[in-house]
Amino acid sequence: MDDLLDDRDSWSPANCSIGRAMDIVGSRSTMLIMREALLGTRRFDDFVRRVGVGEPAMAARLKELVGAGVLERIPYREPGQRTRHEYQLTRKGRELLPVVTALRNWGDTWAADDAGPSLLATHRDCGHPIRAVLRCEAGHDISDGEIDIAAGPGLIRLG
Repeated sequence: MDDLLDDRDSWSPANCSIGRAMDIVGSRSTMLIMREALLGTRRFDDFVRRVGVGEPAMAARLKELVGAGVLERIPYREPGQRTRHEYQLTRKGRELLPVVTALRNWGDTWAADDAGPSLLATHRDCGHPIRAVLRCEAGHDISDGEIDIAAGPGLIRLG
């Protein structure tokens, strides 16, 4: 591990999963759209109102998220109205829940005002707060000093 991390200048960040994820969800408005989608928002006008961006910007962001496979457009029509579309999370979008939860946990601790966080997420069965945690596939909780980094199959070496 130390050799790989000590020699970071010898490999390219071009295939970085974090960079590619940020290309999809890296803007403030996109993360707020994801917050709303995970809370159950589906309709365009509701996204515009709850996220606080203009209609052209919202349309562009939703189009990007649909294109990235995070949301899908589903047609609906209310009686006497034209067909419209609502936005539904895909599996790829639902898998952002731990990311949004971790960001909320961090914000609750470090960015909430003196009154505290505006929303509390609790486990429906027991009522305790929900926290994002690092856990290996064997079920062990992990702290930052217990992580090893190794070359993955997509590592691009320079030179």
